[in-house]
Amino acid sequence: MAQIHGGQIIARALKSEGVDTVFTLTGGHIVPILDGCIQEGIRVVDVRHEQAAAHAAEAYTRLTGNLGVAAVTAGPGVTDTITGVATAFYGATPMLVIGGRHLIRQELKGGLQEMDHTRLFHSITRWAATAWQVDRLADYIATAARHAFEGRGGPVFLDVPMDVQFDMVEETAVRFPTSYRASAGFGADDDTLDQIIGALGGADRIVVFAGVGARSGEPNQLADLAELLQAPTYVNSRARGSMAHDHPLLGNHRRSQAMAETDVVLALGVDWDFRTGYGGKISDDATVIQIDADPAKVGWNRPAHVGVVSDPMTVVSQLVARSDDIRREERPSWTSEIMDAEAESTAAALTEATDDSSPVMPQRFAREVAEFFGADSIVAVDGGDIVSTTARWLQTSTPGHVLDPGPFGTLGTGAPYAIAAKTVFPERMVGVVFGDGAFGFNAMEYDTMVRLGLPIIGVVGNNGVWANIKTFHKMAYPDRLVATDLGIRPYHEMVRGLGGYGEFVDDPNDIRPALERARQSELPSLINVHIAETMRMSSNYSQ
Repeated sequence: MAQIHGGQIIARALKSEGVDTVFTLTGGHIVPILDGCIQEGIRVVDVRHEQAAAHAAEAYTRLTGNLGVAAVTAGPGVTDTITGVATAFYGATPMLVIGGRHLIRQELKGGLQEMDHTRLFHSITRWAATAWQVDRLADYIATAARHAFEGRGGPVFLDVPMDVQFDMVEETAVRFPTSYRASAGFGADDDTLDQIIGALGGADRIVVFAGVGARSGEPNQLADLAELLQAPTYVNSRARGSMAHDHPLLGNHRRSQAMAETDVVLALGVDWDFRTGYGGKISDDATVIQIDADPAKVGWNRPAHVGVVSDPMTVVSQLVARSDDIRREERPSWTSEIMDAEAESTAAALTEATDDSSPVMPQRFAREVAEFFGADSIVAVDGGDIVSTTARWLQTSTPGHVLDPGPFGTLGTGAPYAIAAKTVFPERMVGVVFGDGAFGFNAMEYDTMVRLGLPIIGVVGNNGVWANIKTFHKMAYPDRLVATDLGIRPYHEMVRGLGGYGEFVDDPNDIRPALERARQSELPSLINVHIAETMRMSSNYSQ
């Protein structure tokens, strides 16, 4: 009879779950797992920091809909993933971190990197456990996946003692579960749909708003719904790309105005948190229809007059299927007013976006970068002001292909997200837009890109300061600024030194040619753009 070790059981169970890639930083406590991946034909992508492995696993899920997996060694390997796991938790992204663990026979004896990992993860995962039995390892993986995709979704953690991984067992003694989790989103019943349609039918000023809880999988019929309702539509976070960037009903600048004037808001997986003014920007007289897979989000910070616990995009498809009940033959005059206001704001932004000043104005930077990447690229955005500025100009028009750090506001996601994207979609142009502060967090992942031959195009908006914090600090203690300035550092030289392509740019007319040269190099690249230091208050502090 053939025998199989614990690491191969784990790998085979992951493969059954649809996983074809595992992100890792190697370590002695996970060698059998990595060996199992090789035996089962799972690609192993090794990065330079476990935090990057966790971020890459999250991006893998967002891009594929399959379970993203990071495998990391015990102790500091596991603790290094905490930020990535928390980012996925607040972004409602299913993913699995598998940690190595000390030998069972050394429990409480002070073995190498011994610690109780699972207690660390209870507040930032949907499930965390230790796998104690080799013959049940496949069942542990199935259980982890089931919890990861429950409701909105979220990260899960499983650690596996080193001896459990090395243990051999008869292959026939292992049960590999099948059909162990739901395969489709859950929708609303007919009575609830009637209630939603009734609320929409009685409204003159409808706003559609899709957010982090609106998964970007197929089918995505958000544009169809917007057109049926003839309603201004706004997206943030994971819903970006759900409509073409130039769709005539997609808003980008006047969300606050639309919310203040609306009489019905159709909120699809929206968090009423700091990014949305805690729901306070919505007209007091408006009816809020809130649809979310997580019941705890419904009515959070803002009353939900129609609160529905369902998968938002499934309900969108249900509403589109009842097109005769919701179709508006003509665009309401209010919708035209809002979209005209959007056009005015875009024109105003275009004034700065055509400025030839040096250092480069942020809007000009964002416009040049967005036009280069176009509609078909996958773009990770990593930073503070640079994210909000660039996101308004990006043309990406595929659901889930704008990879932002989400509501946790994490810096350092850009390079790992891009690594995952280029691994999954090698034929696509993949880019990263960094703030100079954010670049420093996982800059060594350029070594990963070079080693693995991933020609990712990075561009830094380099103003030499922690812009949000300098603004805040200057307001609070203007005479005692500290730890706010970075200087205009030669980050492009670092990338060159690692074997990539790099340029420094301080003329806005040179941005696009430099990006074209980066693409032609077919190397991992970084265009380091000196942008103007502009001071404005981040929404993190102004609400």
